[in-house]
Amino acid sequence: QVQLVESGGGLVQTGGSLRLSCAASGFTLDYYYIGWFRQAPGKEREWVSCISSSDGSTDYADSVKGRFTMSRDNARNTVYLQMNSLKPEDTAIYYCAADTRDWCSMNPLFKDRLSPGGFFGFWGQGTQVTVSS
Repeated sequence: QVQLVESGGGLVQTGGSLRLSCAASGFTLDYYYIGWFRQAPGKEREWVSCISSSDGSTDYADSVKGRFTMSRDNARNTVYLQMNSLKPEDTAIYYCAADTRDWCSMNPLFKDRLSPGGFFGFWGQGTQVTVSS
């Protein structure tokens, strides 16, 4: 089955850490620009981070910059999101997304508008992250 599968979410206290994983099955991530989005209840979907397929460069939303780190392991066909210093406002469902087009270099305002059905070739089912205060 061709899909992205997220894992690693859970419940953590403020200041804690989690590492999310996004594994691809049925296709290789080598040539894909991959990223993370999140959506909290009652709020719009928000772009979080992305990583380039060409040079591994990364970009982050201002709200997570300095706290989250994204990486990729092409041998494992997996990308990761290391989340440190978590805050209650980080509580959301986190989704990974992938496409062969270079969306990672877009202006962040445009990244927020990218949708699973309208743009991305692949979009995961999501993993819940809850940060308690």
